Amino acid sequence: MRSLLYVPSSNARALAKARGLPADALILDLEDAVAPAEKARARDSAAAALAEGGFGRRMTILRVNALDTEWGRDDLAAANHADAVLLPKISGAKAVEAYARVIGDGPEIWAMAETPSGVLHAAEIAAVPRMRGLVIGTNDLAAELACRPGPGRAELQMALQSCVLAARASGVACIDGVYNAVRDEDGFRAECAQGLALGMDGKSLIHPSQIAAANEIFAPSATEVELARRQIDAFAEAERNGLGVAVLDGKIVEALHVRAAKRLLERVAKIQAQSV
Repeated sequence: MRSLLYVPSSNARALAKARGLPADALILDLEDAVAPAEKARARDSAAAALAEGGFGRRMTILRVNALDTEWGRDDLAAANHADAVLLPKISGAKAVEAYARVIGDGPEIWAMAETPSGVLHAAEIAAVPRMRGLVIGTNDLAAELACRPGPGRAELQMALQSCVLAARASGVACIDGVYNAVRDEDGFRAECAQGLALGMDGKSLIHPSQIAAANEIFAPSATEVELARRQIDAFAEAERNGLGVAVLDGKIVEALHVRAAKRLLERVAKIQAQSV
């Protein structure tokens, strides 16, 4: 889940092109990216594309319109062939449960964290049994907060960290918001690095040109992989000698470091499997 690309479902060319892009997931959008007059047509296009398949290893996520809109229920019915449904503007656990009752035994459920209420209730949202991921909607959130995020996003840090905490507490994915300046590669890379440092699993994207950088930054580096393997080996050697900790490069290595190292190597293995 390093890179999740929004694809406007009203754009047939974009839907077709998405099948060949190296994104880890595709968010087929029926909500913000589609004008009201195009909603029904976009739904039909997305449903046809999902039924046709051909997306390979890429996870397909259908972002639907809210359940209380005229399109919501029909959007959910069109999600049968998607891997997951992404719910917009979720305010709390009860809202997720209402969607879950309509979806039934269908795809995974993901939720947008894009309102003040959604962020304040992120922990209970993430804890709903059907929930598998939070996607932070930084544009909508900033608008509702009436804040003006600058470089470094200091104005959104509490919200971003709250979502990471909620996701980690329930073992679900947490995906950072979009970066709007498509041509600003340096700014995009810096924001990806910040999201990684905060604990995000990946980043949502608005343009295919952003995929490569997101995949690179949210994947463990060669240096990190080497260190993880050395930590595992050092701790194993310490245990063979009857010790509970190891020392590697002058730093303590405990069981918690080994668990983190093994998770990192598992992530590498999954990334490599996706690239085959």
